[in-house]
Amino acid sequence: MDRPAWAPPGIDLSVPSVSRIYDYYLGGSHNFEVDREAARRAMEFLPGLPKIMQANRAFMRRAVRHAVDEGIAQFLDIGSGIPTFGNVHEVAQQADPRARVVYVDHDPVAVAHSKAVLDGNDRAAIAAADLRKPQDVLRSPEVSRLLDLDRPVALLLVAVLHFLEDSDRPYEAVAELRDALAPGSLIILTHASFEGLPVPQEQAGGTVGVYRDIRNPLVMRSRDEVARFFDGCEMVDPGLVAMPHWRPDTPPEQEDPYAFSGFAGVGRKG
Repeated sequence: MDRPAWAPPGIDLSVPSVSRIYDYYLGGSHNFEVDREAARRAMEFLPGLPKIMQANRAFMRRAVRHAVDEGIAQFLDIGSGIPTFGNVHEVAQQADPRARVVYVDHDPVAVAHSKAVLDGNDRAAIAAADLRKPQDVLRSPEVSRLLDLDRPVALLLVAVLHFLEDSDRPYEAVAELRDALAPGSLIILTHASFEGLPVPQEQAGGTVGVYRDIRNPLVMRSRDEVARFFDGCEMVDPGLVAMPHWRPDTPPEQEDPYAFSGFAGVGRKG
């Protein structure tokens, strides 16, 4: 396989990547056949996966606009993936040109492509770090340069926490990040769940199996389990809901049934 110019040296082109699979679902071009094959296998069980990812992106944009409306001009997006149209910095800086954004990802393709997209934007950067090591995120040069953690920050954890198993201590990681943020900060997240899916759990389990096979386990948590990530925060209205129900721009009944899979919410640190 020829290595495209955007693929950093050293990555194994034969191993699927969650970031590149997500990019494929969204119609992007930064993926390989091995990623497309894994995505197609997952879609055999959940054909609406692209609709779920589109709902994630739409929620993210609404939540970012809400944060700007609340006077927040700093954004920390962990597990940001490969940049696509309507990314956090585009939405935030359109609403407030002063907005500063730090993306964080541990996928080298996501990091390399983000650097290219952000070239020349002195108010946005990408840090190579892992959510499972919060101090690496908080101490990164990019966070130190662009974000003032003594002032409110919007922390985005969109479609990433369900890739952390309980052994990765995801609740502790989120709590450590929350504790480092100033009062008034927001936690914005989405999470996969069997709840809300328009197919039987047994069928959806086939998709979970595909992610397990590529060594990126997909952890489907219940509503109560997702709500635990907001410990120490006050939920912003309308609370923890299906993505189309969080402050929609269009009537939710117009959405595809798959868009209601999983949960989305925004919490404010007191």
